[in-house]
Amino acid sequence: MDDHSQILLDRASALVDAAKRAGADAADAVSVRSRSHSVKVRNGKVEGTDSSESDDLSLRVFVGQRVASVSAAATADADQLAERAVAMAKVSPDDPYNGLADRERLARDLPELDLFDATNVPPGRLTDDALETEAAALAVDGVTNSSGGSASAGEAGFVLVTSKGFSGAYRGSRFGRSVSVIAGEGTAMERDYEFSSRTHFSDLDPASEIGRKAGERAVRRLNPRKMPTGKIAAIFDPRVARSILGHLSGAINGASVARKSTFLRDRMGEAIANPAITVIDDPHRPRGAGSRLFDGEGVAASPLTMVEGGVLNHWFLSTAIGRELGLETNGRGVRGGTTVSAGSTNLSIEPGTVSPEQMIAEAGTGFYVTEVFGQGVNLITGEYSRGASGFWIENGERTFPVSEVTIAGNLADMFLTMVPADDLDRTFSIAAPTLAIPSMTLAGT
Repeated sequence: MDDHSQILLDRASALVDAAKRAGADAADAVSVRSRSHSVKVRNGKVEGTDSSESDDLSLRVFVGQRVASVSAAATADADQLAERAVAMAKVSPDDPYNGLADRERLARDLPELDLFDATNVPPGRLTDDALETEAAALAVDGVTNSSGGSASAGEAGFVLVTSKGFSGAYRGSRFGRSVSVIAGEGTAMERDYEFSSRTHFSDLDPASEIGRKAGERAVRRLNPRKMPTGKIAAIFDPRVARSILGHLSGAINGASVARKSTFLRDRMGEAIANPAITVIDDPHRPRGAGSRLFDGEGVAASPLTMVEGGVLNHWFLSTAIGRELGLETNGRGVRGGTTVSAGSTNLSIEPGTVSPEQMIAEAGTGFYVTEVFGQGVNLITGEYSRGASGFWIENGERTFPVSEVTIAGNLADMFLTMVPADDLDRTFSIAAPTLAIPSMTLAGT
């Protein structure tokens, strides 16, 4: 363990000890240190720089079946923080589900996932990268303005200590480049963007490639048309397909099941998707954007096939949510400040066997969706209705751009009929290939 992690570990251990002295029956503490630097440019000039550093502590204490949590800066007095937390717990209502994870579920042998890159990226390099990314986008014929380019570098250390004997730490890094540009003039302007975000600096896409893709995307959107209302085949670009997987993730979250706020709440063990759909959640992917050595409660997590051949196998569960459902945690506890929820790690729809080009050709006529907006998704009923833009598919080819339309359906039907392409990019924590859904409603003119 490096000195950085040892300092965080010592702070969290002192908090747990202080909580026990103050009268807590059980406690856990989290210590987080984060550092980040970023540069934003616009039209060839530096528009802003930002550097941030934070050291935060959070303490969760249990007195009988009562729980309370507090957070503070790293300089806070451990004894005072613990006394305040215990006093709050004593006047809190009973919570029959909350509590520390069972000792036998705690992680012991932590994997090596290569989540930290010690590369020091100086501010000058960040500036150069941001400028190069923007310049490459502005060089694309038809691009007329920039909404800004950026480059960033950061790291975070996470430590968890519990009164049941768990102590663990890991450190992660994150680097990024992005740009957003405008094509066209006046009322005919269109915007698009591109970005790259990676755990290791050397894995970032080249600045020139990011800029070129952003510029080309924006230009392709010029002179969009509206389309008449009707039933269409929809093919979702991976950007949008990731959002559809995000809806599935929310629908199979144990918290949604416990609160009866998901249309899949009674579907465990049943076919909820096309047999071509397999969804895997893997916390141990090396250099993964969502990878972690243990969950937010110190529980060992292993890869789970959430949906296999279309059949739902698991909910995302933390300790408390699992107990509420009469189940065991599966290591998907997520620490958010002073609370623990449940969520995914590296979640992916596994690739199919057909290429996106074949998928478009087989569609014949349809709508290739590159962007959705609005909040028209209801996980209780599964109703899906969002504004969209993209490209019309005609004679098996992408043709002219389309905008100012709405696509609608029901997630239950969409999952049961969607087909994955073979172009999965696993660099995202929620990753999906191009997805085809044979029938949706397009509301247009």
